Amino acid sequence: MTWTLFTVPTSKRAELDAALKDDIVSRQSQKVRDAAAMGGPADQFYVLIEGSEPAIRRAEELLATVGTRPPAAEGEKLYRHFKDEEESASAGMGLFFTEE
Repeated sequence: MTWTLFTVPTSKRAELDAALKDDIVSRQSQKVRDAAAMGGPADQFYVLIEGSEPAIRRAEELLATVGTRPPAAEGEKLYRHFKDEEESASAGMGLFFTEE
């Protein structure tokens, strides 16, 4: 699965929401996080889209009008943070459903 990550100013939330509702992009995995919660600037969102290559290209077209892609090294670090967060949540849910 391919992915793309953008930094979007909080002032552009309406435009971000419109981009995420695009017919193609809306069918992909989307994660929007307050950048400050992940150690970033207080006035930004981090937006991660995962999906098919054509859908990621479409997401990049739309998100480029409202935000910017972080440098490759920073993007990889943020992606790993998103994935670690996801894995932690999955592990936590497992505690609810295991029997002792």
